[in-house]
Amino acid sequence: MLGAILALGTLLALLAPPASAATATCSPSPETACLSGTIRTAAGEPAVGVEISVTGPEETTAVTGADGRWAAEVTTGGEYAVAVDEATLPAGETLRNPADNPRTVVVTLGSSAGALFPLGEPAAPSPPADGGTDAPSEPAPGTGGGEPGLDTPTQGGSTGSSITWERVAQQALAGIVFGTLLALASVGLSLIFGTTGLSNFAHAEMVTLGGLAAFVFVQVVGLPLIPAAILAVAVGALAGWVQDAGMWKPLRKRRVGLTQQLIVTIGLAITAQYVFQFFFGGGSLRIVTANPTTVNLGPVFLTTQSLVGLVVGVLVLGAVAYFLVGTRTGRATRAVSDNPALAAASGIAVDRIIRLVWTVGGALAALGGVFLGLYFNATAWNMGATILLLMFAAVTLGGLGTAFGALVGSLVIGLVVELSNLVIPSDMRYAGALVILILVLLLRPQGILGRAERIG
Repeated sequence: MLGAILALGTLLALLAPPASAATATCSPSPETACLSGTIRTAAGEPAVGVEISVTGPEETTAVTGADGRWAAEVTTGGEYAVAVDEATLPAGETLRNPADNPRTVVVTLGSSAGALFPLGEPAAPSPPADGGTDAPSEPAPGTGGGEPGLDTPTQGGSTGSSITWERVAQQALAGIVFGTLLALASVGLSLIFGTTGLSNFAHAEMVTLGGLAAFVFVQVVGLPLIPAAILAVAVGALAGWVQDAGMWKPLRKRRVGLTQQLIVTIGLAITAQYVFQFFFGGGSLRIVTANPTTVNLGPVFLTTQSLVGLVVGVLVLGAVAYFLVGTRTGRATRAVSDNPALAAASGIAVDRIIRLVWTVGGALAALGGVFLGLYFNATAWNMGATILLLMFAAVTLGGLGTAFGALVGSLVIGLVVELSNLVIPSDMRYAGALVILILVLLLRPQGILGRAERIG
């Protein structure tokens, strides 16, 4: 199986451009200094693809990544002017302090300096350009850590009097969209657990594979987005089929325990992540480079990409539900999930059903990766890993092994994640979802739609 993942990664890498040397990370040294910052929308979301120019003793540029961060390295100390290209801001966003663009920042070799560019309605002039605060060092890739010295309260989720019904509605709509896309990625994880009992930690890399495949087909091959998305889903389905045929079926035949298989999935996930990073680099990759347009729905708005993702997600999840309830193969899948031994005794080809579940699960994860890449306005080598805990939280919250539970759990997690921006900094929004998971497991261990089982 590892060879299959490497082969798929190599195939995409042959089509992929060389990894860019300019990423959203920078570490100062005695010979260099770093200018960095984080730009977030008025709703607290990362502003992706915003271009920043740095002029002074040296000239350089930077672009915000999937987490809204940007970083630029210089080798000469002195006074620099840092400016945001307002034409590259997300649709509907403006600088809160247009008069402070560009900002003047004093840089000293061996240190970092930050420049703040809050977005939102025009406000009073901001603090001095250099802010008097050095930016902290960049967190390790995949940690999801923020930059405390660079985020303002208005960027990271306001509290108190700033909460309005319009903002609640906007965040709730964002939660529904995010929950639907999370469900696409999580349903396959739940079905795999239901039919095999395996908690697949490498499932998140199937999400990443879908996003990276879409990037390659759109930006390298030059295909339109729709055919590229279809091909990315096909790549995910093929990867799921190869996983079961090349690794999991042989392990099942050898009666390898689930604990050992779980450890294998962890090793597979780590290996796949660094294969992706080796071939695609550590920076953000935009599937579609054009800034998305917005659609107004009364007091709230959505980007066209999010709206399409919501519609497609609902249709695909509806098709999965019909497959499980209204088709013979779907009923056989549920039977295998309930009791594999009894299903085999009833004449159901259990191995064939498991192979189908791995294939469909891979396709759904890849589709989720495509739309999450569009939702975040960028994909990256660790995109799936950043939402892995949310995926497990969703399937556990809804009820392990139940596809409908994964859907319900994903919607709950999506709403909690987005609505928590109203009261806590956005860098902590995933923590609220995990707290909800712990509370539900303490009060209802089987999850929302799971069935209580007697132990002992």
